[in-house]
Amino acid sequence: MQNILTTLIDCQLSHYQPTRTAFSFITSAHSDVEHTSWGELKTQSSLLAKAMISLGIAPQESVAIFAPNMPQIPIIDFASFAIRAVPVSIYPTSSSAQVEYIIKDSKARILFIGSQRQYNIARTIATSCPGLTAMVAMSPSIELDADDQTTLTFSTIVGKGASAPDTVQADVAHRSASALPSDIATLIYTSGTTGEPKGTILPHSCFNAQLENHRTRLLSLSDIDTSMCFLPLSHIFEKAWTYFCLWCGIKVTINYDPRKIQETLPRIKPTCMCAVPRFWEKAYTAVQERFASMGRIQLWLPRRAVQTGIRRNIGYIRNGKKVPTLLEASYRLYDKLLFSRLRKAIGIPSGNIFPTAGAPLSDEIVEFFRACGIPVMIGYGLSETTATVSCYPYTGYAIGTVGTVINGVEVKIGPNDEILVKGPTLMRGYLNKPKETAEAFTSDGWLRTGDAGKITADGEIILTERIKDLFKTSNGKYIAPQAIESRLGTDRFIEQVAVIGDRRKYVTAIIIPAFEALKEYARRKKIRYENTDELIRNNDIRDMISQRIERLQKGLPSFEQIKKFTLLPREFSIESGELTNTLKLCRNVISSHYSNEIEAMYRQ
Repeated sequence: MQNILTTLIDCQLSHYQPTRTAFSFITSAHSDVEHTSWGELKTQSSLLAKAMISLGIAPQESVAIFAPNMPQIPIIDFASFAIRAVPVSIYPTSSSAQVEYIIKDSKARILFIGSQRQYNIARTIATSCPGLTAMVAMSPSIELDADDQTTLTFSTIVGKGASAPDTVQADVAHRSASALPSDIATLIYTSGTTGEPKGTILPHSCFNAQLENHRTRLLSLSDIDTSMCFLPLSHIFEKAWTYFCLWCGIKVTINYDPRKIQETLPRIKPTCMCAVPRFWEKAYTAVQERFASMGRIQLWLPRRAVQTGIRRNIGYIRNGKKVPTLLEASYRLYDKLLFSRLRKAIGIPSGNIFPTAGAPLSDEIVEFFRACGIPVMIGYGLSETTATVSCYPYTGYAIGTVGTVINGVEVKIGPNDEILVKGPTLMRGYLNKPKETAEAFTSDGWLRTGDAGKITADGEIILTERIKDLFKTSNGKYIAPQAIESRLGTDRFIEQVAVIGDRRKYVTAIIIPAFEALKEYARRKKIRYENTDELIRNNDIRDMISQRIERLQKGLPSFEQIKKFTLLPREFSIESGELTNTLKLCRNVISSHYSNEIEAMYRQ
C-alpha cells in the first residue's frame, strides 16, 4: 500500500490545476492572505527535500519544528515525507526545558524556528544539544544574534536545494519510491501533565487508515469546503484534520495567532474547522452576554428562536425525520432574523461540520449551537490513536455522548470502566520508553486510554472522566471534576475552574472570573473598586458568583456540589505550568501554587 501522505501532492496535482490553492496563510484580520498553490507546494517541498538530503538527513531521522502555525510547516512535513524523514512538531508555547528534552529524545539534527521567542530559546539550548547541527529561521522578522554564524534562513536552505546536484534529486526519488507503511510519519509529544513528555510513534500506516476511515464517515465534505487551521499543528487533532482536508482537496487557511481567531474567522468564513471546547464556550459566553443586555421584550425573540431551533434541529433533523411545514417556516424566519446574523458575527455563516474534542463540552452549549444551525460535531480521540476514535454521525447522534466509533476501530470497556481501543490507527509505542509502552497496552493488544466511560446500546461512547483525575473525598465519595468544571464553564462570569477535594471533607473550587463581564457587572451595579484584587474580594461580587454556582449545580448530588470557592485575579497559564500546551489543567501544579488558598477553604 502506498503512503497517502508521501503521494498526496502528486495525487492532487493529477486532479487539479497546479495553480489551484492548496492552503493560505493569514496573520490578522487586516493582513493580506497569502496563497500557496499545489504547484508551489510541490516545488517548495521538492527543493527542501533536496536541501535536507544535502544536510545529511537520513531515512527515518527526525526533523524538529518549533513554531506557531506557518505556511512553511506543511512544506517541511511533505519534504520530510518525500525523503522518509520524520517531522516532529513542538508546541510553540513550550519551555526551553521541554524543547531541549524533545530535541534530545528525538535526536533531531535540524530545528526549524518560527518566531523571535523560539529563536531565543533555541539559542540557549543549542550548546546542550550536540546532535543539533543546523537551525533554520523561518520568519524574516527574526533578528539573529551578532555571533550567530550557523542559523540559516528558510530561503537560504531552499536555495541549497535548488543548487543541489542531480544525484540528490535521484536520491529523493529513490527514497519516495521505497517508502513503507511501517515508516514513522511523525512523533507527537504528549503535553506531559504527569512527568516528562512522551513521543508517540505514529507510522504512515496509522494515517493511511485514519484518512480512509474519515472519508467513509464525513461524507458531507468535499473540495468546495474551506477549513481554518486554528489549533497548533503540533496537536494531533489539527495535524490529522489538516492532512485530511488537503487529501480531500479542501482549501485550508492557516491562522498564525490563535488569540486572533475571532478576528480572522469573519474574513475567511470557513465551512469546517476543528476546535477545542474552549472556543465554543467563549463564543457561547459572548452570545449570552449579548442576551443579558437585552430587556424582557427584546429577549423574547432569541428565547423563542432557540426553542424553535431545538425542536427542528434536535427533535427532527437529528432523528432523520421530516420537519412539519409550520415548524420549518418558523425556523426559517428565526434563521433570517437571528441565527444567520449570529453565525455571521462568529465568522461561520455557512457551516458544514465543526469537529470538537479534547475536553468535555456541556450539553447545553452543544444544543444551543445545533439549534442555531452551527453543526458542532463532538468526537473523542488521543495522540495514541492518531486522533479520532469516535464522533457524532450526521443523524441519530446523542447529545451527552462523544458519538459512535469510526470504521476500522474497535472499542470496549475494561476494568475500572476504562475505555480500551484496538485498530490500525494505534501508535507503535512511545519513543525510547519501553516500560511506558508496555503499560499503555493490555496483554492482548488493547490500548489503555486512561479515560473512564461506557457504551450505550446504540454503540455511543459516554465519557465519564479521566481516570487519573478522579478523586475520592474523605467521606469515600468519588468525584469526577471535569464534569463539574464543564457545568460551571457555561457561565458568562466564569472563565476557568479547578475543582478540589481529594481526600477532603467536601468539594471546593478555584475560579478565575471572566473579568470583562465582571467589570461590566460592577459598572451596572455601581460597585467601586481600585483594581482586580479588590473587585474579586467584594462581597456583592462573591454573593453573585455564589448564587450562579448554586443554580448551575442543581441536580447534582450534595456530595458533588461545591461548598466553598476562591476567586483568583489572574488566569491559569501555560507559562506558569498550570496549563498544558493543550490547555488542560495541571492539577498538581495548581494545588501546589494555591495551597494556602485551598487550605483556607477547609478551615472551620
